[in-house]
Amino acid sequence: MEASDLIKKVRKIEIKTRGLSKNIFAGEYHTAFKGRGMTFSEVREYQYGDDIRNIDWNVTARFNRPYIKVFEEEREMTMMLLVDVSGSGDFGTGIQMKRELMTEVAATLAFSAIQNNDKIGVILFSDRIEKFIPPQKGKKHILYIIRELLGFEPQSHKTDIGGALQYFTNVIKKRCTAFLISDFMDHDYEKAMIIANRKHDMVALHIYDKRETELPAIGLLKVKDSETGADMWVDTSDKRLRRMFEEHWQKRQEEIKQVFNKSGVDSVSISTDEDYVKALLKLFSFRS
Repeated sequence: MEASDLIKKVRKIEIKTRGLSKNIFAGEYHTAFKGRGMTFSEVREYQYGDDIRNIDWNVTARFNRPYIKVFEEEREMTMMLLVDVSGSGDFGTGIQMKRELMTEVAATLAFSAIQNNDKIGVILFSDRIEKFIPPQKGKKHILYIIRELLGFEPQSHKTDIGGALQYFTNVIKKRCTAFLISDFMDHDYEKAMIIANRKHDMVALHIYDKRETELPAIGLLKVKDSETGADMWVDTSDKRLRRMFEEHWQKRQEEIKQVFNKSGVDSVSISTDEDYVKALLKLFSFRS
């Protein structure tokens, strides 16, 4: 992509997503994720109705009466964006590619975070860690993130979500809110997601295209696996083939949902031809 084209695209996304985060998501992000980061404030005597899990047993033993730890919400939180840049993102039959939608969603979340004075960091991954951008504040930092999302060329086209989650868990020591943005064209990442969600507040954003849910009956069609590069001819006029394609999609969706449920991760699915604003607002409302 030429530098001038990249600048135009960055500016276009900035105008759209910054406006959304300021006018539509104002307060929604903070309400949905407040209290996720808590810091110790003081100890005081136990009062009726206090959570017994917050009892400070050392102080209680010292004074021979119950004391509890008091926590307060951190003024500064960190948001991490784990964005899938594998080859399957370069697909879309609607108004945009999956990767373009991932970029817009990530930018909207990032601008929402700086409205809350939070730090934002990014992990771009395929079947390896393609790029790690440490958490920082400010508009300049977010514009740098958007430029990377738009213009970054990954070294690999394959996907390893488990590896990305493991890297994230190891590199980010302090608890944060993390958005995993992917089409989830992968398997065997449940254990890594469970571990990541125990340490952090994980949210999964599943991006897909409607043509991944069903095949149109348009006759003989040559398709290519964007992650392996393999070509294949399929006869889309075959009703049995189209039914198997839909059944495979439904089965995969159930598998993905099971992973989210077992790991306790909140999630939302967004199609390339849908309004992602409504989907994010629904997610924020659910968590509020």
